[in-house]
Amino acid sequence: MCNPNLILILILFTSYIIGSFPTSIIMGRITRGIDIRNHGSGNAGGTNVFRVLGWKPALVVITFDVFKGWLPASYLAKIFFEATPLPDLGLFQILCGFCAVLGHTYTIFAGFKGGKGVGTLAGMLIAMFPVAVPLCILMFATTLMLTGYVSVGSIIAIASLPVFLLILPVFGIEPAELSLLVFSLLMPFFVIYTHRSNIARLRNGEENQFEKAMIFKKKS
Repeated sequence: MCNPNLILILILFTSYIIGSFPTSIIMGRITRGIDIRNHGSGNAGGTNVFRVLGWKPALVVITFDVFKGWLPASYLAKIFFEATPLPDLGLFQILCGFCAVLGHTYTIFAGFKGGKGVGTLAGMLIAMFPVAVPLCILMFATTLMLTGYVSVGSIIAIASLPVFLLILPVFGIEPAELSLLVFSLLMPFFVIYTHRSNIARLRNGEENQFEKAMIFKKKS
């Protein structure tokens, strides 16, 4: 019989490898023969793919990045939970999902230089608490339309997650597990860290805006 601790390590490593699949980098190579990290904002994520390659490649990249977070948290965690020493399925889902997020952010296939991890994190949340995801997307869209900044929208969306997890049970939604609540409080710090270059550009007035998405556009 396999050692439960060994199984835990193998599943977490597998989750990391799944998250490490460099979707945007591969898309850049296939469609333009470029390294997406050398163009636009330099980020290997869906937003930069949209800027550089267009909406169709971006849609493929974002969909796959979300799937990378959903697969470990929803599928792998549930299949192998009984074989691990962990007492809580929710905790195992968080570990698997976050390993995928780390894989996306620090991909082993591209010199540990990947994306910001927001799409993969969204996939993980779809697996664990799907009711909150549309609300977070609404916060993202609202912030984007008001400011034009994807980075600000991403941070606000993740920061709103613990608020939604606490409020939703009031409306009859099953409460989130304690492990997910704790995780939701820590995630904004991770997203702020991965967006530190964006925050620096915001301070300097150099961050790119999606003006087409803005409701109130600056007069030229």
